[in-house]
Amino acid sequence: MKLNEQKIGFLGAGKMASAIIRGLLKSGISKENICAGEKYEPSAEVARKDFGIFVTADNAEIVKRSDVLIIAVKPKDIAEALSTAGPTGQKLFISIAAGVTTASLEEMIGKDARVVRVMPNICATVLESATGICPGKNASKEDVALAKEIFSTVGVAMEISEDLLDAVTGLSGSGPAYIFPVIEAMADGAVYAGLDRKTAMILAAQTVIGAAKMVIETGDHPAVLKDMVCSPAGTTIVGIQTLEEYSVRAAFMNAVIDGAEKSKEIGKKK
Repeated sequence: MKLNEQKIGFLGAGKMASAIIRGLLKSGISKENICAGEKYEPSAEVARKDFGIFVTADNAEIVKRSDVLIIAVKPKDIAEALSTAGPTGQKLFISIAAGVTTASLEEMIGKDARVVRVMPNICATVLESATGICPGKNASKEDVALAKEIFSTVGVAMEISEDLLDAVTGLSGSGPAYIFPVIEAMADGAVYAGLDRKTAMILAAQTVIGAAKMVIETGDHPAVLKDMVCSPAGTTIVGIQTLEEYSVRAAFMNAVIDGAEKSKEIGKKK
């Protein structure tokens, strides 16, 4: 299945849906091949204005127009969205709802439904998402490949088994929220040391971008890269000692672990 030949419909046109639509359009997908169902008129109007796509409150119309349906509503709203979708046939459903299992989606859509579950993150808004993808029992390799191609337009997409998707949620799904306070805190430290706020914020954010690119592009372990910066009796090793004193690594580990556990808890309630 070629992505540029697929008609893609969104159930929901909020921030994450908008990010994915932006990525698809930037990759060369025609706006004529994208549509969205959105009952909240202000969001619908934004999608029409920003992307020039067809938007309606009628989910059944979106299903009729689409080969692939991306479920982009909040987990609590999925049942209602699907109940108004009408006959779904054998169309591919891709869900970005946190904690909602493929089994739950198959139960709501139909036992033979082709479902792929996806966990992107908010960085899709700048086309830098880290996305985990897992197939339901009826999804084919081609379905997974298509989902991966869609989400590769907004960043990096990797296939993950569903039993590990809660870990992905705790790591990359929630992870940007862990990094934003780090950037703010680093900038605060620089302001304390004399830099102006704007300069400090840009340098802090670029430092995080650069460090992340080094991990990805060199393939080196973060500890090896850290040691490259830590000169004997230098400024960096003093800073590392401070981070260890305040158990920063343990705090980040526990944030990811707790986020993963919360995702499991949400899934059990669905």
